[in-house]
Amino acid sequence: MPKKKRLPAGRVALILFLCQMISALEVPLDPKLLEDLVQPPTITQQSPKDYIIDPRENIVIQCEAKGKPPPSFSWTRNGTHFDIDKDPLVTMKPGSGTLTINIMSEGKAETYEGVYQCTARNERGAAISNNIVVRPSRSPLWTKEKLEPITLRNGQSLVLPCRPPLGLPPPIIFWMDNSFQRLPQSERVSQGLNGDLYFSNVLPEDTREDYICYARFNHTQTIQQKQPISVKVISAKPNRERPPTFLTPEGNTSNKEELRGNVLSLECIAEGLPTPVIYWIKEDGTLPTNRTFYRNFKKTLQIIQVSEADSGNYQCIAKNALGAIHHTISVTVKAAPYWILAPQNLVLSPGEDGSLICRANGNPKPRISWLSNGVPIEIAPDDPSRKIDGDTIIFSNVQERSSAVYQCNASNEYGYLLANAFVNVLAEPPRILTSANTLYQVIANRPALLDCAFFGSPLPTIEWFKGAKGSALRDDIYVLHENGTLEIPVAQKDSTGTYTCVARNKLGMAKNEVHLEIKDPTRIIKQPEYAVVQRGSTVSFECKVKHDHTLTLTITWLKDNGELPSDGRFTVDKDHLEVADVRDSDGGAYTCVANTTLDMVSASAVLSVVAPTPTPAPIYDVPNPPFDLELTDQLDKSVQLSWTPGDDNNRPITKFIIEYEDAMHEAGLWHHQTEVSGMQTTAQLKLSPYVNYSFRVMAVNSLGRSLPSEPSEQYLTKAAEPDTNPTAVEGLGSEPDNLVITWKPLNGFESNGPGLQYKVSWRQKDGDDEWASVVVANVSKYIVSGTPTFVPYLVKVQALNDVGFAPEPAVVMGHSGEDLPMVAPGNVRVNVVNSTLAEVHWDPVPLKSIRGHLQGYRIYYWKAQEGSLKRNRRHIEKKILTFQGSKTHGMLPGLEPFSHYALNVRVVNGKGEGPASPDRVFNTPEGVPSAPSSLKIINPTLDSLTLEWDPPSRPNGILTEYTLKYQPINSTHELGPLVDLKIPANKTRWTLKNLNFSTRYKFYFYAQTAAGSGSQITEEAVTTVDEGKLAGILPPDVGAGKAMASRQVDIATQGWFIGLMCAVALLILILLIVCFIRRNKGGKYPVKEKEDAHADPEIQPMKEDDGTFGEYSDAEDHKPLKKGSRTPSDRTVKKEDSDDSLVDYGEGVNGQFNEDGSFIGQYSGKKEKEPAEGNESSEAPSPVNAMNSFV
Repeated sequence: MPKKKRLPAGRVALILFLCQMISALEVPLDPKLLEDLVQPPTITQQSPKDYIIDPRENIVIQCEAKGKPPPSFSWTRNGTHFDIDKDPLVTMKPGSGTLTINIMSEGKAETYEGVYQCTARNERGAAISNNIVVRPSRSPLWTKEKLEPITLRNGQSLVLPCRPPLGLPPPIIFWMDNSFQRLPQSERVSQGLNGDLYFSNVLPEDTREDYICYARFNHTQTIQQKQPISVKVISAKPNRERPPTFLTPEGNTSNKEELRGNVLSLECIAEGLPTPVIYWIKEDGTLPTNRTFYRNFKKTLQIIQVSEADSGNYQCIAKNALGAIHHTISVTVKAAPYWILAPQNLVLSPGEDGSLICRANGNPKPRISWLSNGVPIEIAPDDPSRKIDGDTIIFSNVQERSSAVYQCNASNEYGYLLANAFVNVLAEPPRILTSANTLYQVIANRPALLDCAFFGSPLPTIEWFKGAKGSALRDDIYVLHENGTLEIPVAQKDSTGTYTCVARNKLGMAKNEVHLEIKDPTRIIKQPEYAVVQRGSTVSFECKVKHDHTLTLTITWLKDNGELPSDGRFTVDKDHLEVADVRDSDGGAYTCVANTTLDMVSASAVLSVVAPTPTPAPIYDVPNPPFDLELTDQLDKSVQLSWTPGDDNNRPITKFIIEYEDAMHEAGLWHHQTEVSGMQTTAQLKLSPYVNYSFRVMAVNSLGRSLPSEPSEQYLTKAAEPDTNPTAVEGLGSEPDNLVITWKPLNGFESNGPGLQYKVSWRQKDGDDEWASVVVANVSKYIVSGTPTFVPYLVKVQALNDVGFAPEPAVVMGHSGEDLPMVAPGNVRVNVVNSTLAEVHWDPVPLKSIRGHLQGYRIYYWKAQEGSLKRNRRHIEKKILTFQGSKTHGMLPGLEPFSHYALNVRVVNGKGEGPASPDRVFNTPEGVPSAPSSLKIINPTLDSLTLEWDPPSRPNGILTEYTLKYQPINSTHELGPLVDLKIPANKTRWTLKNLNFSTRYKFYFYAQTAAGSGSQITEEAVTTVDEGKLAGILPPDVGAGKAMASRQVDIATQGWFIGLMCAVALLILILLIVCFIRRNKGGKYPVKEKEDAHADPEIQPMKEDDGTFGEYSDAEDHKPLKKGSRTPSDRTVKKEDSDDSLVDYGEGVNGQFNEDGSFIGQYSGKKEKEPAEGNESSEAPSPVNAMNSFV
């Protein structure tokens, strides 16, 4: 019958994990296997390197070892053989190398002081212990000395020396009085690291005669006492206040050296009045969190687990109200050797190859030396299969005689490491150590792990088969572990069967069968329900369970996670629990636990006991906070939290929310941990390493959330190596010769332990170099200097702490710093597409010359200036176009026609632009011109009109001619025949003759180049009736080019208007005469006087409906002109055009008066300064308005 092996799922995983930790190369400690397998010695236990003994007790120097055959032991003392048989006081423990030296009966401990080393030897080799330095402890007496009483004034500083005797180990110092009471210490009075008692300033109450320094020697449990010191403080007026000075250390700077892993202690004690306060800073960084502690009222700074990263300058600052001083301590952290990779035992078969690797680090770098069977390898017997390569011994084609024990010694001036590692050459066929026909029973849908522990030399290969004729099981469905275990990740019913493990090597084959059964999981199909009952009634809880019928089911009921009370009122019947005559003490959580040999499930319900009716009206509210939080099952990465629910306030609790606080990294900040059903009062919580946990619980019902419970007790999980590595790792150069490696550091919660550091590694991607690395702390950036310019690098950053390294990090590719490109693009060619567009081509630059990430090419182009004068007076404006990527051509749009351009091309990388290519010049062809800048029609007569214009602002070529087209407009606004006239390009004025009198004409005017005709400008004008009448100039036609002319009525041809104009002229003449007479008499111009006084509103300018001339406004600012003025409707009138004389107005040629100029000034030929545009001053109105005021 197969041997059954039932393991709960959790224990199966744990045991199999431990099995995987056993190296396949290690000889298993199986009794049957060890009976006939030889193995070199291995030291299993030894005394410490620095072994301080109590001289009052026997000396025991330990040395234990294992091996096959059992090893024999021998000792050396001070480098020579120690013959224990010749010393009757020395005995060796049978079957062991442990020495016992009987000094209690006779002899002295000092006689046996020295350096001891143990050797364990059998036919396969010899292992040696560390050098064990044996020294007896010493607690000498204080030397006799006469201490004079000390007298000093109030406020002075004082140092009481202790100077204890040198002991082994050094004593612990403390100050007490004659009554063995410790002397009180404070910021003013404190004990230094050297044992002296320092007073920053003394007070009268410091007077006493029994200041006694004590030295306690812990090893011998003795205390030595110094002679009492008498101190008397004169109670006179205290000394004047003074700034701080240091009592220790002396000077402005000092040095401190400490070993890696030790506690760094820095001390500054100052005197002054008032008492100084001490502060500490690190000049080139921050003090490490979680490892920094302040002792002795901040006079001592301690950093635990000190590392090389803690080297630097530390500054202590002493400050009081009168000033501050500082002292700089330069700290250097050295390191005794520590293992990076210690050599491991090696089991080989004849003809195989292997290696022993011994790597250590330290400061200074340790020296590696090898020994073979305790003898320096240089003088050890030669072995042709062995080759020494620094820290590695390489074995090739080993034979049985190659078996030996090798010792690796790594040493520097601060210590040494010694490791034994054997090479055992065995030729053994495979053996399977797992019991045959083992039966594994597993719950469905859980992992199944089938053991196949094996041994053989050479190392056997393992295959698994299912059934009698099954094929080898493959990795795609199953997991084959190196230790031979077969894992079925999710076992199903069809996984049931017989599995065969086969181990093979060149010496043979072994196999073993095991059996797997898959069972149905246990489930609670009806859970107990929450109940509220009255005192004295009966309550029943039901718990129906479904399980695999081949397994034995046990149902257990618990109350508040403990056994049910031994009370007849509690009755358990199959799947029911009944409680009769319920009492207040029966309230609580009742749990149904269903167990089989393979699994366990549970469900809980809360019983609330209430008073019998009548009951007060229920109060509905959020629950009361849970209480009685308790932590149990405290493991490294999990803990069980239990609590008692508070009153639900008549609304059932639906869930509990669990939060945690990390008092070490984020004190006072609570985080969400998990949520559980309102039926549960326990929760299994997953934990992270190196976190000081506190938990609290909140209950939730339909009305909301309760207040948090009181925090649980704190639980500090053990430190572990980091689980994750830094993220956002990048490698980018900031300078051409560096590589800046940056990363997002881990937070305190992710560090998993003290001493968080980062191993930064890099190497060139395309080179054969080994990884270079450095270990840093408290930074998120490392700069690698001296790199070649823009070379791809592989970068990785691995987290580590004092426990170990995080998993191997991902490799990220980066680049060292960029530099400006070295080469300009060549063979630049320009193809002019049209007058405004050109296409540029160039050859790409070699990739190596770019020296960075190619961002594109940049074209600089500009219009070349003509003439040196113009070039000096005007800055050349260059335009830039950038073409992304590796394009080798691009278009230049928006060029000006008929222009001379120059350009060059540059390559662009992340650092900037490279040199410019030689300038290439090109010309754009002619284009069509813009419209003429202006068009004015002047000097209208009966049969002629004169046109004046300005050339186009953008000729875009050489003007060849102007084209003028015009046509008459009759009284019905119909257009007449179109006349086309060509005008030479050098003309800016043209007179049209033989026109019809009193006729409106519309003109179309444009310029031409060889490329064609440009935009046109239009205008309208009217020939006059006779010379005494105004020729009306109409506003420009907004819709230039339309077929119909403006419909404005020409009043200049109306008879009534001609008569009115004659009357106006007569009135103006009278006005001029009156003004002339008053001017000669020195009087004021009456119209001006009236306007200044604002007495008569009729003097104000007349509105449009007063019958004055129509008003035209400037299209640019829309400000009205003075009433009665006329202005041409085009936009070509300049400011000086409005300063026409009265003669111009009378002739009606674009006449207009200034807004601020009086008629007198105009008539007398004086020019007034033109005011700002749109400024309507209070000066005299225009002559037309003055005329209107007389009407």
